[in-house]
Amino acid sequence: MRNSLRFSTALIAFSLAFAGPASAAESNAALVQRILASPTFKAATAHIDKEYDRYVAEGVKLTEIPAPPFKEEVRAKAYEAMLKEAGLTDVRIDAEGNAIGIRKGTKPDGKYLVVSAHLDTVFPAETDVKVKRQGTRLISPGIGDDTFSLAAILSFVRALNAAGVKHRDDIIFMGVVGEEGPGDLRGVRHLFQKGEFKGKIKNYISIESGAAERISTNGVGSRRYRFTFSGPGGHSYGAFGLVNPMYALGQAAAEMAHIEVPTEPKTTFNVGVIGGGTSVNSIPLEGWMDVDMRSESPEELNKVEAKVMNIVKESVKAENFARSIKEGEIKIDIKKIGDRPAGQIAETAPIVQTATAAVQAGGYKVIYGEGSSDSNIPWSMGIPAITIGKNGPGSGGRAHSLDEWVDVEKAPMFKGMTTCLSVIMAMAGME
Repeated sequence: MRNSLRFSTALIAFSLAFAGPASAAESNAALVQRILASPTFKAATAHIDKEYDRYVAEGVKLTEIPAPPFKEEVRAKAYEAMLKEAGLTDVRIDAEGNAIGIRKGTKPDGKYLVVSAHLDTVFPAETDVKVKRQGTRLISPGIGDDTFSLAAILSFVRALNAAGVKHRDDIIFMGVVGEEGPGDLRGVRHLFQKGEFKGKIKNYISIESGAAERISTNGVGSRRYRFTFSGPGGHSYGAFGLVNPMYALGQAAAEMAHIEVPTEPKTTFNVGVIGGGTSVNSIPLEGWMDVDMRSESPEELNKVEAKVMNIVKESVKAENFARSIKEGEIKIDIKKIGDRPAGQIAETAPIVQTATAAVQAGGYKVIYGEGSSDSNIPWSMGIPAITIGKNGPGSGGRAHSLDEWVDVEKAPMFKGMTTCLSVIMAMAGME
């Protein structure tokens, strides 16, 4: 997840029909304080403290299992075994490839709290993912985003079990596939829209690579397209004067650079990848480009998409007018390669207020933010969700790069993890 955090005013309030974890007689702050003061929470955090080295070792183990988009199977199998060993029930891999386990509640109502981290990384299978150490800093592609969150979930489950924590709701703990790039949120999309838990999830918590002070409440939507321009081709000298798909592509890319978009709500576009052609002395048969568009607002996303589509079609017309079409015209093939819905949750929503109380009780100043994560799906469906971090401030960096890192110095990481655990326990209705 790429997360651009800001203090924000949420625009959409969820219905109060979604019950919060606290009763009318108990405020969020009182609920969190009750949890923090309880012997079971203290026992759970003591277990995380005791087994901290195991958390680090499991994070390293998972990091060194490549998990590129659409090829997460080996890591998912390993994580399935780890969830089972941690003591969850009904552990399995679902039809989409998500690794799932359940911790039973004492008063389940048929709906679940889901706590997840994502299995996939942005890196191809051949990437060297061997973890390198520089003191307490661990360096490897994908180590922070989001592999160490998977390890944190294992620590949480073992801590809950060791402390004998009881909670009202059933909790689904899981590693999901397809969060990054071309994965297009396929794992969590399946969870909410197709799988056995469709319609049965009342609250969702996505754990990401950020610090525990960060609560994401705003999901940036994105649309991605591959535009392929094709034509008759020919020799660069002998067929000179025929239409050229690269000229149409180039004109389209140049025109896109002049699109005006609002800064608030933030809306962006980008020509990210271009390819095609066979040789320098051949008029190409085709040329293609991948275009990414993003916005906090579904309406603005639709507007920039419409502008891009119009530019592409007009560039085809312009090239067919400018040069000879005696051997054939320029044609355009438009393929959608990504569609993440935008979504938001009000800062006044019960799940956000509970997380806020827990983060503040942990000694942090809450930062509400935006990003593009697995929470986009439930937000777009009106289901309460948040994306939260579990690190200490400044405990990670260089996400999506070959020198991505996390700092596993115990004190700040332990504080972040236990704060994250308090959010989970509060949302599950700890007894």
